[in-house]
Amino acid sequence: MDQETILHVNNLETQFSTRKGTVRAVDGVSFAVGKGKVVGLVGESGCGKSVSALSILKLIPSPPGKIVSGEILFDQRNLAELSYDAMCTIRGKDISMIFQEPMTSLNPVYTVGHQVGEALRIHQDLTSSEIQRRVLEMFDLVGIPETESRFRAYPHQLSGGLRQRVMIAMALICEPKLLIADEPTTALDVTIQAQILNLMLGLRDRLHTAIIMITHDLGVIAEVCDDVNVMYAGKILEKSDVFELFDRPAHPYTQGLLRSIPGVAPEGQGKRLQSIEGMVPNLLYLPQGCRFHPRCEHVTDLCRRKEPDLFEIGSDHAVRCWLYRHPQ
Repeated sequence: MDQETILHVNNLETQFSTRKGTVRAVDGVSFAVGKGKVVGLVGESGCGKSVSALSILKLIPSPPGKIVSGEILFDQRNLAELSYDAMCTIRGKDISMIFQEPMTSLNPVYTVGHQVGEALRIHQDLTSSEIQRRVLEMFDLVGIPETESRFRAYPHQLSGGLRQRVMIAMALICEPKLLIADEPTTALDVTIQAQILNLMLGLRDRLHTAIIMITHDLGVIAEVCDDVNVMYAGKILEKSDVFELFDRPAHPYTQGLLRSIPGVAPEGQGKRLQSIEGMVPNLLYLPQGCRFHPRCEHVTDLCRRKEPDLFEIGSDHAVRCWLYRHPQ
């Protein structure tokens, strides 16, 4: 891992044991995050994005979940090998996470000021007045108005946008080196979405925090990410920088995702939206060969028989598809 890479996930496998069998939720996933960079994990629901993030923080519930193999190298340390106590010194301090739904992630019986200050009480030797001052400064930084009254408010007393800002403040209060944002704009209206994304990019520039952006929204990916990993059924099917991915998508799945985006140009108005036929496979009963082949318009017998490797098709552009087994 070079000095410019803060996180390197290498061949990560996370599985869940169920009565019906083993679910391979994350199956051989590898990606890297550079310092101060925003890396996207994109794909349909159930593709393994959130499980990948929870695996990095070792928050997989065990049982039934387990990190079976792989490396999670963060600042030259393999998080997969660390003890529970060692991970507690990293969570919230060096790596923080914004969870999907702030209303269920915030504790309803504590004020938001108390909850945001908790990381400071755990990781830094500060007095109560110093903690309150830092929390109020962070509230102001993330754009929460009337900081004094909001400090004493409970989660149910805040709007969805304000609760999301509280979650961001909580994640950033210790100025982590890596921020994992799991669907940070879900259920927010488009105006608040834009404010949250601009806020995160501004904080990235100010604090030099690397970000993993987890979303199913390609519009969010285009707006904020430097590099993108497209996931499907526990695998990464394509990885590239954001400009290459949108200009020259290679995998049929990526192409299908991009075709399904509503058009705003006059020629796109009035036309029926395109969709990817079929359903995401049940991870208990994955198809033989390429996992996408039952839905692929370019499927061949080879696709049905054998799973493709991740082929390099350009500088920092790789795709898991037999169409590219002999890249030019």
